[in-house]
Amino acid sequence: MRFYDDWAQRILRGDLTDHLAFFGLPLYPYLLALFYKLFGYTPFIPGLLQTLADTMTAMLIFRISVTVFQERAEGAGFEREPSPFLYREGGPIIGVMAAVGWAWFVPAQAFSLVVMPTALAVTVFWLVIAWIIKNPERPTLACSLILGALVGLAATGVATILFALPLLLTAIFIKPAKATKDGRPWLSRLGAAALLLFGVGIGTSPCWIHNFFVARDPVLLSAHGGINFWIGNNPASKGYPNFPPGMRAEQAAMLQDSTTLAEAELGRPLRRSDVSAFWSAKAKSYIGAHPGAWLQLLLQKALNFWNAFEYDDLGVITKLRDSGVIWPGLHFGVAAALALPGIVLALRAFPASGWTLAGILAQMVAVLPVFVTERYRLAAVPGLLIFASFGVWRLAESCSARRLPVMALYFVVLIAGTAFVSIPRTDPALWALTAFTSGRQALDSGDFARAEAELQRARAYVPDNPETNFALGNLRLAQEKRAEAKSFYEVTLRLNPKHKGALNNLALVALEENQPAPALEYLRRALEQQPQEAKTFYLLAKAFLASGDFPNAKLAVDRALERDPNRAEYRELIEEIERRAHE
Repeated sequence: MRFYDDWAQRILRGDLTDHLAFFGLPLYPYLLALFYKLFGYTPFIPGLLQTLADTMTAMLIFRISVTVFQERAEGAGFEREPSPFLYREGGPIIGVMAAVGWAWFVPAQAFSLVVMPTALAVTVFWLVIAWIIKNPERPTLACSLILGALVGLAATGVATILFALPLLLTAIFIKPAKATKDGRPWLSRLGAAALLLFGVGIGTSPCWIHNFFVARDPVLLSAHGGINFWIGNNPASKGYPNFPPGMRAEQAAMLQDSTTLAEAELGRPLRRSDVSAFWSAKAKSYIGAHPGAWLQLLLQKALNFWNAFEYDDLGVITKLRDSGVIWPGLHFGVAAALALPGIVLALRAFPASGWTLAGILAQMVAVLPVFVTERYRLAAVPGLLIFASFGVWRLAESCSARRLPVMALYFVVLIAGTAFVSIPRTDPALWALTAFTSGRQALDSGDFARAEAELQRARAYVPDNPETNFALGNLRLAQEKRAEAKSFYEVTLRLNPKHKGALNNLALVALEENQPAPALEYLRRALEQQPQEAKTFYLLAKAFLASGDFPNAKLAVDRALERDPNRAEYRELIEEIERRAHE
């Protein structure tokens, strides 16, 4: 989230481009910059927009349900009339249940509030699915162009929206034309498909025009695809994010680390497209050398996609829940378990529901090349809730009509589906994530007792995790136990010698102990990892000042001000340097 916010702040300062290929998709930070310009620096307006998008998603869920389930299906087991109300109002009942389920779906609540484009992407994806379901005819030439441009523009915010294209192409080639004379149906279908793809090119043009002609780097959308592909396809991958040693998870840090590691291995400077190609080649090399293991990994990702385990890599859900911002509600496991019998019962009775299933599977396929996280599979949830609500409705009307075979089938599939989605994940690192996130949240809020309990629990799961040891060091520092803090920071550096936070904090402790020499060494090492960090230059200036090197102290604080000109303490340090230099 800080990555998007920092990018938007740079745009507000007039830095519209750094003349490098995009690392990260640009639509959302430019929208943020526009909101900040019009309404001031506040997360309220983006959150309001995303909440409205979630409202639209709920409306789309309702409309899809009504359209798919409003008519009686021939030969679907409706020989005897059930409750007239259940039968007559089936579509609206299913739609209301599914829409309410979305409103109470906890990850949807969380991601509608944070500074990320996830909620907007979900809305656009299901808008496309709803259009396909609502229209019995294939899209016209003009409509194909508009739909392609919409998908392309949305892809400059979240690239997985492009997995709606196979569904649109399928609709073009299998749906009939409108009731007009069409002497060359295949020619018009090919024309519609061509215009759809042309529209995608128009929609994505802000990315590829910038990358090809401004940055002069052949990147279609964003240069982070290669490193994501490697993170999801390396010897240590388990279907969830697994960062290589020496690489930090933060987006800006990942950009720097992925570039530094690639340039160090190849021994030359690289463009961002070259960095992406380097990591992509490593992933392809692993796949080519271990095809069997890779197929097992793909299967593991598919199983992870359906599993009830909630891998929230950003800690968004835990933080907002622990802070009392979001309410309890549904989670993925409940939606998936209830959806499976609904899928089995719906496909034969209501063939149009196949488009909804296709949307779910498209989102699953979208994550298979990389890894599974809660935000990546969120876009499949509207479809799951539609099937879950249909299954509950079908069970109710079957009970009313005493259709025992349907009831038995529902419960057999429900029990099997519940067992399937509930297969436990035994990797200790996965279970440590929630405890670590809760510990960090407690530390930030000053609840040291709870932070101690949660972080120690996370460390018990994975004692060699550098971030957990770093967080415990921060806790000790907040408790003014400097010796213990230094011990945890040193463990962090042993596990990750390039950990910038540990280097900075060890320098801070050294300065507090009036030891400027080791502080300078730590800070020089930190600047090797992130040479544009204003805070590190500020600490470096303090270290030079403590050692009596006034010229270098002035130079370092000037560099800090260049990167963050609005920090009052930086200007105060300049005044202190000048005063002590003239004493």
